Amino acid sequence: MTYSIKEMFYTLQGEGNQAGRPAVFCRFSGCNLWSGREQDRANAVCTFCDTDFVGTDGEGGDKFKNAEALAHAIDSFWPISHQNQKYVVLTGGEPLLQVDAPLILALHKLNFTIAVETNGTITPPSGIDWICVSPKSTANLKITKGDELKLVYPQLDSLPNQYEHLDFKHFYLQPMDNTNTEDNIQGAMNYCKNNPKWRLGLQQHKILRIP
Repeated sequence: MTYSIKEMFYTLQGEGNQAGRPAVFCRFSGCNLWSGREQDRANAVCTFCDTDFVGTDGEGGDKFKNAEALAHAIDSFWPISHQNQKYVVLTGGEPLLQVDAPLILALHKLNFTIAVETNGTITPPSGIDWICVSPKSTANLKITKGDELKLVYPQLDSLPNQYEHLDFKHFYLQPMDNTNTEDNIQGAMNYCKNNPKWRLGLQQHKILRIP
């Protein structure tokens, strides 16, 4: 399989339960809920995405002809002086359009702990160490259990109480970053206070300006 990668970089995880953890981010090109083109946004299932996942022209971006080639490219971003605690976040777009068993195996052989950030509409291969699902609008979830559910808030057709019965270890509300950000933060804070199953999840990388 050929993997299309938008970008790769070494940074700190900025969101959720793993916030602050050093990680290699590998962003896959493409998504099944939006084309990534602005002219298609209004009619997409997910209309609020703020990520560029089109093409392979970002830092470290390219097409990789097999799992071993991609795994070694990811490994090249991890500091050579720190070979313990290797951690990679496979994100997108929608990474599960491309992430498969050979890639999971190749990354584990290089001693990576593997996290995936997904919209939850595609069944993942086995062996992923940390699964974070971020539901989008009316999209049907195929992943109903995992480590972390991160709901961008508010979504009028995707309410927190629709997901509280699912088998996740952690539940986060992440205020939507748009022209109403301050109101969204206050709304998420109030919801969490009234529904303690949920935690407030902030995009710390934006607040701290972490690249």
